[in-house]
Amino acid sequence: MSHTAEIIAVGTELLLGNIVNTNARDISQALSAVGVNVFWHTVVGDNPERLRQALDIARRRADVIITTGGLGPTYDDLTKQTICAAFDKPLVLHPDILDTIRTYFEKNVHMTMPENNVQQAQLPEGCTVFDNPVGTAPGCAFESGGVHVLMLPGPPFEMVTMLRRCAVPYLRRLSSEVIVSHDIMTFGLGESPMEELLREKMLHMENPSLATYAKPSEVRLRATAKAESLEEAEAMLAPVVKEVTELLGDYVYGVDVESLESVCSQLLRQKHWTMATAESCTGGQVAQRLTALPGASQVYRGGAVSYWTQVKADVLGVPQALLEEYGAVSAEAARAMAEGARRITGADIAVSVTGVAGPDPDERGVDVGIVYIGLAAPEGTFCRRCDFGKRRRDRIRDLAANHSFDVVRRYLTGLPVEHWTK
Repeated sequence: MSHTAEIIAVGTELLLGNIVNTNARDISQALSAVGVNVFWHTVVGDNPERLRQALDIARRRADVIITTGGLGPTYDDLTKQTICAAFDKPLVLHPDILDTIRTYFEKNVHMTMPENNVQQAQLPEGCTVFDNPVGTAPGCAFESGGVHVLMLPGPPFEMVTMLRRCAVPYLRRLSSEVIVSHDIMTFGLGESPMEELLREKMLHMENPSLATYAKPSEVRLRATAKAESLEEAEAMLAPVVKEVTELLGDYVYGVDVESLESVCSQLLRQKHWTMATAESCTGGQVAQRLTALPGASQVYRGGAVSYWTQVKADVLGVPQALLEEYGAVSAEAARAMAEGARRITGADIAVSVTGVAGPDPDERGVDVGIVYIGLAAPEGTFCRRCDFGKRRRDRIRDLAANHSFDVVRRYLTGLPVEHWTK
């Protein structure tokens, strides 16, 4: 039997935009993996009447309702009470859970449990209790009239912990099907040309299916299959992934990988190489993204953010005569910056970025959106010229950083260099 789910996030702070609803994303991904179809996301404030209305709507169109938030001890944490009233379930005090909450306060908070935390030990009669080893609010699940209701805490770390430990095993028992997806990550081909290339194939696919999702500066293709077993779903997906990756060729930078920078980091590790950076218009974004990865110290030596032309000369050793003749935004400057970063850090390769992010052209009249990516390597120095057009400043910087990693990725994998000049 295929189940349909609605996720109801409770919290006025979500409606105000004070925090991002990452819980809905994480739950949707987990439910997809166990064969439960998520059809609706709802966000409601800390208001019992509006929550009751949302529950009444959800129970008419979904047979799995998952709520997050509103399980705390304060006056506005009324999710349990509202749900129990909606489903005619009495709240019952669980002495063992109360003891667990008291112990948590003593060991982790080093204080006596406040009396208002007693309400966290009150749960719907006959429910399945979800332990919370990283917080004080237990969750729970119950079935009523063919609808399964699961209550999870709002803090993301607590929610994800309970989701994996308790909610997913509970939901897995409800479905005989599994849904498996593989993400084919691409860079360099826009969503429109990619959709045009694959349109006929996607239109005629049902199970497995194929869909495009545009991300900043890149496109993700998600292949999804539903089957009675993981093995069967994987067997259905294998030829699809193979066909699409072969069709798109070197636009594909990986399957089920996190990002371009993570692929570059892995490739550097495999070669036992290190990398350095020299950045201007990206302001250190390339270095930041690389060093955000675990184990970055194994592959990244360091770099310079040479925003001023004088810093390009004094720190990276870019010849003053070169800067005067060609300007700071030029292929010649990009090559010299990369060579300087490689020389002063001792890295195996170095990538550089120099360009005009806007909002105005530079002092030499170079247009907004013109960016040069340099790469200094053992066998020579390369450069890619990019024209991103008059986009927003942040978009140009993001695109420039992604192109930097794409240049590194292509070099490390020996891919064709038709878009480079040497």
